[in-house]
Amino acid sequence: MNIFYGKAALREYLKSIKTSNSTIGFVPTMGALHQGHLALMQKSLSENEYTAVSIFVNPTQFNNPEDLAKYPRTLAEDVEKLTALNPKIILYAPTVEDIYDGTPQSQSFNFDGLENQMEGKFRPGHFDGVGTIVKRLFEIIEPTRAYFGEKDFQQLQIVKKMVAKNKLKVTIIGCPIFRESNQLAMSSRNERLSALERDEAAIIYKILTQVKEKFTSDSPLTISEWVQKEFENNPNFTLEYFVIADEETLSECTLKNKNKKYRAFIAVLVNNIRLIDTISLN
Repeated sequence: MNIFYGKAALREYLKSIKTSNSTIGFVPTMGALHQGHLALMQKSLSENEYTAVSIFVNPTQFNNPEDLAKYPRTLAEDVEKLTALNPKIILYAPTVEDIYDGTPQSQSFNFDGLENQMEGKFRPGHFDGVGTIVKRLFEIIEPTRAYFGEKDFQQLQIVKKMVAKNKLKVTIIGCPIFRESNQLAMSSRNERLSALERDEAAIIYKILTQVKEKFTSDSPLTISEWVQKEFENNPNFTLEYFVIADEETLSECTLKNKNKKYRAFIAVLVNNIRLIDTISLN
């Protein structure tokens, strides 16, 4: 497997293998790889001549220092998983200095208000950090296509907006959420849960599926109140937010419009470990 820790060597290698009609698929990750990540890579491998993967825990998208410090870092195990999947994958595992050329600092972006909803309200500066790292990675790798999971649906919409506004020549592809056997959305943060917490966290998706059923007849406000009560009855969980939003604008839905697509978004704390999930409602 070709592993690069610096962007200069990676650029030279990509330059040496690229032809005028070759395609490069790219999957950006923060490591602690799980089946959801590998599914994105599998799709890239099936659709492109080359596939590049990045593993980088990006400090500028963390507004909680404790979350950054505790984020799982498992590079050796990740390399084993990538090699088993396909040894031809190109891995970029940079240092902070290599990516940021010194002090990590976010660029400021205007995502037309997408950044002010949900995650943006609870994680100030998060999406500037996401935009900064994804743009830098795109500039280094110059992929044809890039693959993102729909669990981070707000992030997916923001990356699409950033690509459009900066006229970047990359196609963004959203891929379905991969779930554990109990339907908990796969996430690197799941590794921090105890076996019991992981088992109990199945309630998140269970509630979302009930929300989908209720959405056919109940108002968004009624559903939101029901969700809040469900979590009040589960003291091991703290509901950070639950929002029903327009899929395109991410603005909160108060009155349903039959011509719009809606999605439920949720963020829950379990023993101070933050889990997010989402489901399409119509």
